[in-house]
Amino acid sequence: MRTELLTPTEMYRADALAVQAGVPSLALMESAGRAVAEEIVRRYGARPSLVLCGPGNNGGDGFVVARFLKTWGWPVRLALLGSRQALKGDAATMAARWDGPLEEVEEVQGAGLIIDALFGAGLSRDFPAELAAVINGAGCPVVSVDVPSGLDGLTGHPRGASVKADVTVTFFRRKPGHVLLPGRTLCGEVVVADIGIPESVLQEIRPRDSINWEIRPPQPAAERHKYGRGHAVVVSGGPLHTGASRLAAEAALRSGAGLVTISGAREALAVQAAHVSAIMLSDVDLSKLLADRRKNAVCIGPAAGVGADTRDLVETVLMSGAATVLDADALSSFAEESGRLFRLVKLGVSRPVVMTPHDDEFSRIFKRVSGTDESKIEHARKAAQLSDAVIILKGADTVIAAPDGRTRVNVNAPPSLATAGSGDVLAGIVTAMLAQGMPGFEAACAAVWLHGDAASRHGPRGLTAETLLKSL
Repeated sequence: MRTELLTPTEMYRADALAVQAGVPSLALMESAGRAVAEEIVRRYGARPSLVLCGPGNNGGDGFVVARFLKTWGWPVRLALLGSRQALKGDAATMAARWDGPLEEVEEVQGAGLIIDALFGAGLSRDFPAELAAVINGAGCPVVSVDVPSGLDGLTGHPRGASVKADVTVTFFRRKPGHVLLPGRTLCGEVVVADIGIPESVLQEIRPRDSINWEIRPPQPAAERHKYGRGHAVVVSGGPLHTGASRLAAEAALRSGAGLVTISGAREALAVQAAHVSAIMLSDVDLSKLLADRRKNAVCIGPAAGVGADTRDLVETVLMSGAATVLDADALSSFAEESGRLFRLVKLGVSRPVVMTPHDDEFSRIFKRVSGTDESKIEHARKAAQLSDAVIILKGADTVIAAPDGRTRVNVNAPPSLATAGSGDVLAGIVTAMLAQGMPGFEAACAAVWLHGDAASRHGPRGLTAETLLKSL
């Protein structure tokens, strides 16, 4: 799978680098239009088709689509937003090769298929809601060129309104807007077409963003024993709030940690003891427990309670030298002291720290970042750089970000994961990956992918945190 994500600016650069390498820009447009036309023919029987062309290069692609469909015997109409005289460059050349009439864009009646080539990923102004309503209400399939018109290819959010496509054909690589919500839904199925851009341009562009694809966790060697697979510690909540930490601990054990201990007060451990067998329990003071360096990864936060006690425990964990997962209450406890949390992360000895906020927790901890209009990718990236931690910004389009600027967008999580306790399971999986020696960013990416894969393997109905554990 081509996992790199290119921003609209990076895609413009890829086009320019391809031209510098000897690929004519007109050839790129011809290949793009033909790729869209071939995808249409592959999917649909010949039917009355309306190609909507805009005033830029996206419209130029649309003229190519219309020409090929007409050559292949399809009944094709073409509508242009603006005047033919206003077209420039390659788009004007392709328009000159179209020998049919031009219609008004608003006239969509009678279309059995609409090809949306109005605006591409770099749209700089709002898309008219009235025009989007006309296209979306036409009652026929819509195929969009590059992105649905109105969709911001960088953020995944509409500029004003947006076309909703059944299929989107893009070129060379996906853009963030194809995988971030709501763009992922607005795009329908995304097809990435090869139009002749050399793969070598990626070495020049060095994209930082990519789709989160399968990263295999460490595979146990025949000669390794359980201590060689790491010892994870999960901090328990109070006696009436033990379930979340237990889910995290069981997830850590099922995800490959050699040993798992739940740490907490004796009253809470009495409840835990009634539910676990292979997981160990310890009421030893947390700082003393973590003095044993074999206990190399800690998860704190699931139902830990919000307040000073949790803040103190987080400080103990971060100063211990163990790899750390900060989840839920461990983050919310620092809502008014985020600077202290960031200092603790940076003051501790060298070890990975992974934070796993959902949107509300993120906004509490990263107020300066979450208040901007930037993309979810950029929010996560800036949060990672600010905190010096790996950030898992959870959601249906979870983004994983490293302090060095790398990000991944997860696309394999089914809607069924929106269930109580699934975040606790994810925290446990991350802890297990860290316990087995994976670097922080890779551990987070692997865990998020495994989490989604386990949910998909279970199937769409009846998923709970407990059945998710079994799917692991």
